[in-house]
Amino acid sequence: MRPPAARRRPTEALRAAAPAGPSALRVKSPDVLIAESGADREGHGLKRTMGLFQLVCFGIGAIVGTGIFVGLSDTVAQAGPAVIVSFVLAAVTCVFTAFSFAELGGAIPVSGSSYSYAYATLGERTAFLVGWCLLLEYGISVSAVAVGWGQYLNELLGSLTGWQLPAALSSPPGDGGIVNIPAVVVMLLAALLLVRGIRESARATAAMAVLKIAILILFCGIACTAFRAGNLTPFAPEGVAGITSGASLAFFSYIGFDAITTAGEEVKNPRRNIPLAIMICIGVVTVLYCLVAVGAIGALSADQVAGRPAALSLIVNRVTESAFGGGVIAFGAVVAIASVVLAVMYGQTRILMSMSRDGLIPRVFERISPRTSTPVAGTWIVAVAFAVPAAVVPLDVVMNLTTIGTLSIMAVVNVSVMVLRRTRPDLPRRFRVPLFPLSPVLGIAFCGYLIYGTGPVTWLEFAGFLAVGALVYARYGRRHSRLGTTPRTPAGDAPDETGPVSGGTAADARRG
Repeated sequence: MRPPAARRRPTEALRAAAPAGPSALRVKSPDVLIAESGADREGHGLKRTMGLFQLVCFGIGAIVGTGIFVGLSDTVAQAGPAVIVSFVLAAVTCVFTAFSFAELGGAIPVSGSSYSYAYATLGERTAFLVGWCLLLEYGISVSAVAVGWGQYLNELLGSLTGWQLPAALSSPPGDGGIVNIPAVVVMLLAALLLVRGIRESARATAAMAVLKIAILILFCGIACTAFRAGNLTPFAPEGVAGITSGASLAFFSYIGFDAITTAGEEVKNPRRNIPLAIMICIGVVTVLYCLVAVGAIGALSADQVAGRPAALSLIVNRVTESAFGGGVIAFGAVVAIASVVLAVMYGQTRILMSMSRDGLIPRVFERISPRTSTPVAGTWIVAVAFAVPAAVVPLDVVMNLTTIGTLSIMAVVNVSVMVLRRTRPDLPRRFRVPLFPLSPVLGIAFCGYLIYGTGPVTWLEFAGFLAVGALVYARYGRRHSRLGTTPRTPAGDAPDETGPVSGGTAADARRG
């Protein structure tokens, strides 16, 4: 009888990952992923400092930001008062996939998130393309988030001082500006905090998460004083098509909940806390978004909200007939969006660290500073690389592309949970997807439905993006993969722990 995964010797786990032949699908055993990262002990040079409360705050910090503070007006423009239905539809899509993330996050608690799950189930090529798409979900989305930060910063400055940054320096080309300086500043500040250490970053994220929830609840209270039922009619002026398009945009507001799984090597008791944090975050955020949407449309008509920058501040200013209330909302938005930049940039650096550990991208991304226990070099590279599009790309240009990339990743995660149930039923799972396999199948179906709502232009852009990713994998990733270059070991012999091992070094094997 095969020993349970949790009791396997490191050498047995490493042997399980070796490819069966030159044409075999390169699938990396979950045991190897866990052994290399030290997921059941101390991580790969990382420290376990985050408890459940901090992890929930981290998740909320990654989710609540530009999508609701800035993107709400664009969603209203598509769906009208039915924006509430659009948010619910996007939430349902997230819930089904959140079940899959929760099971996989508890079973394989490592930093690679969906990239690692795909590696353990669908093979190296698919995993690389998932990691490539994660550049959209994390890297490009953080650029989009940073663009929205400048809008509310100007609103806050106007409320406090009566002066605002000139449009040329606070908006990207196409939105009346030349370069978005605030977007660059917020990304560099986030990087500066991240390289100081995860404990400091987690504390800052928790404080900002609590503050922005309080600000949104305050907004709901103010908006409800001016609620008029007549603003909800006609409820769906564009019909089902408008609701679907609105849901595709509203989905951007939920992007980031899976960032919780990127903290797998820095969370205490990850097998319990990761699934629990995911479900808490989705529940809290969905209720909050629906309340904000109802309050916004109830206070002002959909026509007055649609397409307006800093819409929440505008609504509060109109309701209170004072700029002070709008300034408070603007302050909350500045904090909220900054926390998203911080949390999402954190997730991107940890995913790149996992890919680098596997040899699929340059090794600079896996280097951990012995002083701060953080990937300092990788963090600064990410900050600089994505500060450029944040400075010069309008928000609406990247929202749809980010959405379709994220939905594709979520579909893969739903497939991965079904594959892992079949290939590794013995793997310890603290959480199991309810109504399996119906839930992951519905998750895939909802993802496909929202992908359809992004439109043909976005489909073509995404196809081109995937083609470039496939080329990068063929030219670099496949050739440098540590799993692909691991010498095969005869079935009866243990691999030499002084030699190379798949996905890690000899030191990793000894530490496992």
